[in-house]
Amino acid sequence: MNKQKHIWVTALAFLFVSTTFTGCHLKGATFFQNTGRNPVSVNLSDIPSTLDDASIESEAAGSVLLEGNSGSQEEIFSSAIDKEEALSIALANAGVPEEDAYHVKIERDGDHDIPIYDIEFETDYGDYDFEVSISGGQIVGADYEVDEQWLDALGGKAVTLEEARAIIQAKVPGASPDMIQIGEKHGDSRGRYEGELSYNNMKYEFEMDPKTGIIFDWNADLRD
Repeated sequence: MNKQKHIWVTALAFLFVSTTFTGCHLKGATFFQNTGRNPVSVNLSDIPSTLDDASIESEAAGSVLLEGNSGSQEEIFSSAIDKEEALSIALANAGVPEEDAYHVKIERDGDHDIPIYDIEFETDYGDYDFEVSISGGQIVGADYEVDEQWLDALGGKAVTLEEARAIIQAKVPGASPDMIQIGEKHGDSRGRYEGELSYNNMKYEFEMDPKTGIIFDWNADLRD
């Protein structure tokens, strides 16, 4: 009887030592850790064996781990957009209803080392080109012109110079009114507002119809 008891004690001691020194590698096993108070059950399958495992699981969930200045890790969630969202951003910025656009072309590309969607579409009243960043949906390039013969047909109302400035400010979120250089030009019967704006590494140039408030010439470029 004493011999059998000795065998059991020896086996339990071996199991305890093995668990203590190699338990962190026994993925899928369950053991009890004696904290001096109550035993704590830990399932090793719930714990990534290495930091790489944690990083892989985090990236699969759509996030990226970055090292902060303080040495702590900060989780930044991906904000990538798809083609449909990019097209919606471009249409909204141009003020074009979706049903007016045809011959739509969307391609993944890279400009200024930024992954973008290169978007082209046509309407009866003009052709439009946009570059929208895949990460975040920022417009980093735009070029379009509206045929001036369509201005009256498209509707709108007369705007003052300050109202025109407000329209441009709304088109470029974050820009302040004093950043917008704008003036009135008299070259034909309609006249026009012309101006430019530099903001957030972007340069914008535009022409607007005073009688309708329509921006009929718009160009936006990301500066290096």
